[in-house]
Amino acid sequence: MKTIKLREGKERALLRRHPWIFDNAIAKGGGDSGETVRVEGHDGAFLGWAAFSSTSKIRARVWSFDEAQRIDAAFFAATSAASVNARERFDVQSDGVRLVHGESDGLPGLIVDRYGDTLVAQFLSAGADRHKQVIADALLQATGLTKLYERSDASTRALEGLEPVTGWLRGSGEVEIVITEHNYRLSLNIAEGHKTGFYLDQRDSRKKFADYAQRLRFQRVLNCYCYTGGFTVAALAGMRAGGQLGSAHITSIDSSGAAIERAKANVALNGIDASHTTFMDADVNASLRALREAGQTFDAIILDPPKFAPSAAHAERAARAYKDINRLAFKILEPGGVLFTYSCSGGIGAELFHKIVASAGTDALVDGYISEKLGGAPDHPMTINFPEGEYLKGLVVVKKG
Repeated sequence: MKTIKLREGKERALLRRHPWIFDNAIAKGGGDSGETVRVEGHDGAFLGWAAFSSTSKIRARVWSFDEAQRIDAAFFAATSAASVNARERFDVQSDGVRLVHGESDGLPGLIVDRYGDTLVAQFLSAGADRHKQVIADALLQATGLTKLYERSDASTRALEGLEPVTGWLRGSGEVEIVITEHNYRLSLNIAEGHKTGFYLDQRDSRKKFADYAQRLRFQRVLNCYCYTGGFTVAALAGMRAGGQLGSAHITSIDSSGAAIERAKANVALNGIDASHTTFMDADVNASLRALREAGQTFDAIILDPPKFAPSAAHAERAARAYKDINRLAFKILEPGGVLFTYSCSGGIGAELFHKIVASAGTDALVDGYISEKLGGAPDHPMTINFPEGEYLKGLVVVKKG
């Protein structure tokens, strides 16, 4: 078994059971890509078993802190089963659910989502990729399913020295899938959609918005970065439940024509007439400016942009982008209107995001009540030992009249 030895003082994170070891923490030692190595402190004391990466700044990711543990098929079977079983404790109102959330579930670099009877997995680290076949068997055993599609095409694989890989890893079937979420249905394509095919992390936020739409009787809603229309469908479902769909209208904007077409299809899938919708294949920032110049206002606005800051190094530039879209949104939001605004950037913490939105309000000459702080759905957990799992953060702001 190969060993890496840490520099003096660099073992503190591992003693707190944080699973990442950065390249500058290692004094000596190494291994092949994805190989399990023994991690020791500068004094030779055991710290953990980790998967080594020869190219990533995160040079090793810990599988286990138990010296007696063996990283073998039995380990992956037990850890996969524990992760799947944990989801039974969460109140997930959908047949689309995240079963494995990487480091938070003790399987660094592994993402697994279930869509009905199909699993979709991303092997994003050298360690997860090296054990891919064993992990695939463990996942099918834990779920009782027979189909697993691989979507290992995220750009982060390049940091691990890995090429993109997609396709059926176990079994075969349709890549077009329809899931039920709360009281509406959504279609997705596991081969082409973002991430594993869809944004399951916003499941509870979509339901939250639907509840607001029903309770506050929204009539004019703007959904920015609408992707395939999850928030659009949720808003319309809430309006329909509240009996105000007759005169209600939602405008949805995205720069992807393909996403817009699926969003339209998702509205139709839920039996909602297209006359209640306007879809714009356009740039959001430019559209917000045009809507302001045209004097249009909205009862509610959703800002759910893509990742502006993949790391802290991009935070300053991303902060300007977040501030700009929030400032423009505040200007076209009616007094008493509601803004659901999000950041999925790991480089933007919750406190910084709050400051950005506050600064946007100041520049827009408006104030607002922060009625709720939102995060990812519970099947995308942040754990005590791995706070980096909290990548999605959101605020619900009610504009003062």
